[in-house]
Amino acid sequence: MIKLCLIGYGKMGQKIHQLSAEKSCEVVSIIDPGKAGYASEISLKTLNGADVAIDFSQPSAVLNNLENLIKLKQTTVVGTTGWDKDLKRISQAAQAADMGFLYGANFSVGMNLFSRLVASAVEIFDRFEEYDLLAWEKHHAQKADSPSGTAIELANLILEKSSRKNKVVWDRLERRPHADEFHFASLRGGKIPGSHSLAFDSEADTIELSHVVRSRDTFAFGALQAAKWISDKKGVYSFQDMIQDILC
Repeated sequence: MIKLCLIGYGKMGQKIHQLSAEKSCEVVSIIDPGKAGYASEISLKTLNGADVAIDFSQPSAVLNNLENLIKLKQTTVVGTTGWDKDLKRISQAAQAADMGFLYGANFSVGMNLFSRLVASAVEIFDRFEEYDLLAWEKHHAQKADSPSGTAIELANLILEKSSRKNKVVWDRLERRPHADEFHFASLRGGKIPGSHSLAFDSEADTIELSHVVRSRDTFAFGALQAAKWISDKKGVYSFQDMIQDILC
């Protein structure tokens, strides 16, 4: 049984708690300064002997949380997005602390398998100049960041795999896109858990690849799987590293 500390007890934290027993995990601590009845700060006492801390808090809080967890050398899984600019610094600090650290923009196993399909598709269509590339993502009205962390990861993957696209444009275009760039649009509204799509379009036809989330259960199960996987490891890993290890 893997003992967990949940940092942030919003919808994702609650869903992880609800499903934890199904993945042979036990929640022994909850830290959320915004909710009455739970610990308000990260310390050895409030971690309560957890094997793994899982952070699904807020972009405004995640860096401070991670810095405190690294000081305590606490094995950590972080699913909060909006801190990608600090990824190198935090990863180096976690590596130096000789702890287990796993991060990801999207903890859906399906989404991470989808990204592998995207990589292959980009390489294939890259050879056919009649096809242009565009992408979009949709999320609920309460999502704190835009574009999504997953969209940023997908955009970076597209740029890595394409020889024709060198730049992604996130903002509204008031001109024609240049041949070496592609537009990645973001839409916020309603209760949409998450949707990411990519299209290859020509004058004759369109091919679309999409991943659509039906339930937050997919993220919770992915986070629990990640916690079990990282619990006996040291070093810095992405969620894709875990997927690769399982596939091998």
